[in-house]
Amino acid sequence: MSIRIITDSTADLPQELIEKYQIGIAPLMVNFAEQSYRDGVDLTPREFYIKLSESKQMPTTSQVNPPAFVDMYKQELDKGNSIISIHLSSKGSGTYQSAMAAKNTLGSDNIIVIDSLGYSIGMGIMAVEAATMAREGASLKEIRNRMLYMKDRMQYIFGVDTLEYLKKGGRLSPVKATIATVMNIKPILQVLDGEIEILDKVRGRKKVLSRLLEVVQERGNDIEDQTMAVVHSECPEEAARMKEMLLERYNPKDVIIAQIGCVIGTHTGPGTIGVFFMK
Repeated sequence: MSIRIITDSTADLPQELIEKYQIGIAPLMVNFAEQSYRDGVDLTPREFYIKLSESKQMPTTSQVNPPAFVDMYKQELDKGNSIISIHLSSKGSGTYQSAMAAKNTLGSDNIIVIDSLGYSIGMGIMAVEAATMAREGASLKEIRNRMLYMKDRMQYIFGVDTLEYLKKGGRLSPVKATIATVMNIKPILQVLDGEIEILDKVRGRKKVLSRLLEVVQERGNDIEDQTMAVVHSECPEEAARMKEMLLERYNPKDVIIAQIGCVIGTHTGPGTIGVFFMK
């Protein structure tokens, strides 16, 4: 019996890592008007950002439904595999609840569902860690315990270039968004207990990267033993520069660069850049 790792498309894992670690991906849905797309399957991030810039109406997103998880889980159980299923914060989507409903439908103790309380490649780091442990022969319980350890320590710190998408999505008042835009204020956001909150505000794009680095310095611990991640939406040059600075200053084991996918990008828009690590 082997252990199979499953996550969802909001993990924003690069395709090469999905293939290398054979991680199963359950796609969420992105809806433009009457047309729906499977995140990362029917619509690539590049195609999404083009549509986002051209659309007059904000897209919406939909969680993975329980039957989709039942199908994925059953395929693995029928092969004799156990499952660790890691998903985005239950406070931001019903996907975790759908995964739990599927587990309960199948009634199997060989399915462990983890609420990461996080988003994007930070959750992806957890999935890669779980897959690595499975390959090295760790037990289901050992991987579960490691995932619970990581979820309590993952730091999700990111800056958005524009507040327009947060405003359109109803997460920021139009007045505050207008004032911030006029003053060239760039918010630095964090995830606390599964919810997105404002950590700081800086003036000007150049200060975003330096503030992200400061937070790593303030909160990071044993970074040289960690795999960190940088995530971006349509700003690969800045992501590459951030990776270079992280390697130079903190000498982590590795730094993964990932593109923000369609679902997370719906709420953050282009120009977002973030850094994920464990405190």
